[in-house]
Amino acid sequence: MSIQQRLTLRFTLLAGGLLLVFCLGVYFFSAQNRQTAFYSILEKEASTKLNLFLNSGLDEATLQTIYRNNREILYEVEVAIYEEEDYTLRYHDAVDIDFVKETAEMLAQIQQEVRITFQQEGWDVLGQKFRTQQGSYLVTAAAYDEYGYAKLADLGRFLLLGYLIAIVILFFLGKYFARRALSPISDMIQEAGKITASNLDLRLKMGPNRDELYALAATINALLEKLEKSFDTQKQFVYFMAHEVRTPLAAMITELELSLTRKREKKEYRQVAETVLGDAKKLAKLSGSLLDFARASYDRTAVNFRLQRVDELVLDASQQVQQANPGYRIDLSFEGLTDREEALNVTGNGYLLTIAFVNLMENACKFSSNRTCQVFIAPDVSGVHLKFRDTGVGIPKEEVEEIFEPFFRGKNQSVAFGSGIGLSLVKRIVTLHQGKIAVSSKPGETIFTLHLNHAF
Repeated sequence: MSIQQRLTLRFTLLAGGLLLVFCLGVYFFSAQNRQTAFYSILEKEASTKLNLFLNSGLDEATLQTIYRNNREILYEVEVAIYEEEDYTLRYHDAVDIDFVKETAEMLAQIQQEVRITFQQEGWDVLGQKFRTQQGSYLVTAAAYDEYGYAKLADLGRFLLLGYLIAIVILFFLGKYFARRALSPISDMIQEAGKITASNLDLRLKMGPNRDELYALAATINALLEKLEKSFDTQKQFVYFMAHEVRTPLAAMITELELSLTRKREKKEYRQVAETVLGDAKKLAKLSGSLLDFARASYDRTAVNFRLQRVDELVLDASQQVQQANPGYRIDLSFEGLTDREEALNVTGNGYLLTIAFVNLMENACKFSSNRTCQVFIAPDVSGVHLKFRDTGVGIPKEEVEEIFEPFFRGKNQSVAFGSGIGLSLVKRIVTLHQGKIAVSSKPGETIFTLHLNHAF
C-alpha cells in the first residue's frame, strides 16, 4: 500500500470515526429529548385526567368512553388513579386492557419517590403522586409515542444516509489532498531518478515554503554535493596516481635502460643508483602519505584516543622532519605557560597528531626562503593552540578555501614539490580529533592555527 493510499485511508477512517461519534451523539441526544418531552406530556395528561375526574362532574363511564373512542384514532394516554392511603383504584381508562398492571410495590415506589418513569414494551410509563383539595392520589399514565418514534426513525435514516454520503466525499477529499501533499515528493522522485554518476551536478528543486519537504530537498542536495565531491576526488585520485606514480617509474625505467645499453664506469652506475633511489623514495613517501590519509579517514570509534602531551608530540615531529631533511629548521616557542603540568595535555591519537605536525612543519619549511618553520604553543582553558608559521610567498586568496581539498595543488607548486595530500590529511586528522584549523596568509607569511581540546 502506497503512502498516498495509507494517508487517504487514515484520513477517511479518522474523519469518518469523528463523524460517526457526532451522528450517534445527535441521535441519542434526540432520543433523550423525545423521552423527556413525552414524559412531560404524560405528566400533563395525568394531571388533566385527575382534574376531570375530581372536578368536571363527568362520571367514570363517560371518561372511559372518551378514552376508547380516541384510542381507535390515536395512541391515547392510559391513566389510572389510586388512593394514596390504601391504594384503592378510583379510576381506570380501561380495566380490561390495563397495559401497565400496577402492583402494590409500584404504587409504594411512587408514594416514596413522588415521581417515577420507565419503559414497558416500547411504551413510556409515568407514575406520580398528586396532592389536591380532595386528597392525595397516585396516578399512572402510559402511552406509545408513535409520532416521536417516527420522527426519531426519520432522523436515524437521515443521519445514516448523510453519513454514507459524507464518507464517500471524505474519501475523495482525502485522496485529493494526499495527492497534492505528496506531489512534491513524486516530483523529487522523478528528478532524483534522472541523476546518475555522469550528471551528479544536478540538484533537486527546492520549493518556496521552508517546510519539511524543503528540508528534505536541502538534505538530499547536500548529500549529492558530498557525493559529487567524492566522485571528483576519485577521479582526481586516479589522475593523480597515473601521473605521480608514472613519472618516477618512467624515470627509473629510463635510467635503468640507459645503464644497460653499454658498460659504464662504477661512478656512472652509482649516479644511476642514486637517481633511482631518489625516485623510489618519492614513491615510498607517496604511498606512505596515501596510507596515512586512509587512516585519518577511519571512523572515530576505530581510533585509540588517550591523553597526549602536545609539546612531546611537537618535539617528536620536529626530530622526524630534521632527520629526513637536514637543511630544515624548526623554532619552537611557548606562550602563556602555567605551573599546571596538565595544561599541555590533549585527548588524541599520538601517531595521527604527529603526522599532522610533520606535514605542517615540512610544508612551512618547503615554502620558506630560509627553510624555517616557527611553531608557537599556547595552552588555554579548553585546550591548546598551535601556530605553524612560514615566511614563504603566501597563498593566493582564491586558493585558501581549496588547499584542504585532497590532491589540490596551487599555483606555487613550482616553488616546491608537493603531492596535494598533506594539508587534506592534516584537516582530516584535526576533524577526527574534534579540533579546529584555520589559515591566514599574505605575501611573506602564512600561519596555520590549530586548536586541540583537553578532552572531548
